[in-house]
Amino acid sequence: MKLWNLFLDYLLIIRPLNSIMMGLAVIIGEITMLNNIPKLEDIIFGFLIGFFLTAFSMVLNDIMDIEIDRINEPNRPLPSGRISINNAKIYSIILAIIGISLTFYFSIYAIIIAFSSLIVSILYNTKAKKTGLLGNIMVAYCVAIPFLFGAIITSNSINMKILTFFMLAFLSTIGREIIKGIADIKGDKIKNIRTLALVYGVKKAAIIASLFYLSAIILSLLPIILKEVGLFYLFIIVFVDLGLIFCSIKILRNQDRIIAIDVKNKSLIFMLLALLAFLIDSLNRF
Repeated sequence: MKLWNLFLDYLLIIRPLNSIMMGLAVIIGEITMLNNIPKLEDIIFGFLIGFFLTAFSMVLNDIMDIEIDRINEPNRPLPSGRISINNAKIYSIILAIIGISLTFYFSIYAIIIAFSSLIVSILYNTKAKKTGLLGNIMVAYCVAIPFLFGAIITSNSINMKILTFFMLAFLSTIGREIIKGIADIKGDKIKNIRTLALVYGVKKAAIIASLFYLSAIILSLLPIILKEVGLFYLFIIVFVDLGLIFCSIKILRNQDRIIAIDVKNKSLIFMLLALLAFLIDSLNRF
């Protein structure tokens, strides 16, 4: 039972839903670029690269945020002491090595993108997090880049549809990160992390986050207008857009920490649905 609980803690610290979403985003980039099923090794390696590099970033984030999490999320594996700092550092290094090593199966362009994402992740967690909006943008880049990475590893090129997916993920993630700043304002204040919520107040932060969500909603209509997607995409994206509208209204009405956490979590679910919309539409075109 103790070993099982330890396994669950090491799984929890990588935020498996986030890591799976990034692996899936790579596969969606591959499929969308090819308009066909990629080679099996491209699917497996692409997913694992996205998964492990994201997992590395999640562990590093928890290491750097341990003091904040002792206030905001004391029950997580690191602040609770269930995983030691040293073990978490070793774990993060192993995850990074696995993720980067797998990229050598692909082209130099894929290696460059993977390394750049790793560097951005490290810079964010060690330096840029305290900058507020710049840090939000860096997180959004790391979340959105798997779409472009998936296209690159299969064809060494990108197209307008891939760019649209990249921007959708980019904009919605910035909105979610701003809302995360509302939820974490107490701990961020102690660490002097200059989030929009801390610098300009939670109300203005909620407005700005909602504008980013609105931008993503508007952009989600572009593939429909350009007739690059089918009915499956339209059907699912309606629920995604309505969900983001609901999140926006909820955070605009109330910026309490509990509400912000709920909106942040629901936003992640709607982002996952958007990924599924892209995937199902691409598969339906074969």
